[in-house]
Amino acid sequence: MKKPIAIIPARGGSKRLARKNILPLAGKPLLAHIIETALNSNIFEKVIVSTEDEEIAGVAGKFGADIFIRNSELAQDSSTVVEVCLDVLREYQVDEFCCLYATSALLSVTTLKESYRNFQTRRPSVLMGVSSYNYSPVQALTVGNNGSASLLIEEYRGIQSQHHPKLRVSNGSLYWAKKQSFIKEKTFYSEYLNVFDVPENEVCDVDTEEDYKRLIKKYEDRF
Repeated sequence: MKKPIAIIPARGGSKRLARKNILPLAGKPLLAHIIETALNSNIFEKVIVSTEDEEIAGVAGKFGADIFIRNSELAQDSSTVVEVCLDVLREYQVDEFCCLYATSALLSVTTLKESYRNFQTRRPSVLMGVSSYNYSPVQALTVGNNGSASLLIEEYRGIQSQHHPKLRVSNGSLYWAKKQSFIKEKTFYSEYLNVFDVPENEVCDVDTEEDYKRLIKKYEDRF
């Protein structure tokens, strides 16, 4: 079987946090960290950065990634990661791939390797990197304009927390997938989906300036 490829979507036009994919972290752009992690894992045939942006393409090439110039139609606010991955997969003859977010700068080689071992052992169509909730969503409240509140899921009223279901949420770190199943289903939320718990100190979604500051703090705390 051919080695998998890594696909790193890295659009240039992020709105909430401008140029977030190449903001500096420890002397390197965020994108460079996940490229190096993917390359150092020795898992992949190629590490591919999909972008429409010349500066991001330059960073990707400098740090050893292959560059896939995407169509401008796939560089809009409405463009999805699924569409970007499908676009890349049309050009590569592989059985499996891993989508890695450009801002997953905290992800370690050890965790990436362990996730791949899980994917190979369990053989789902998709293995998704996930995190636990700080508070169970079954305790969620809907809140009206006047401050009044009610339980979102009434069936869990009075149920002790140890009896709540085990819940996880995608943390935007990694998604392993089988190419043919992914092309057919066109989603990472596959009918044959498994999850992989990514260590909390390796996860930080980056959409705002506050997120970016939190990422820097998490990175510094590791050393």
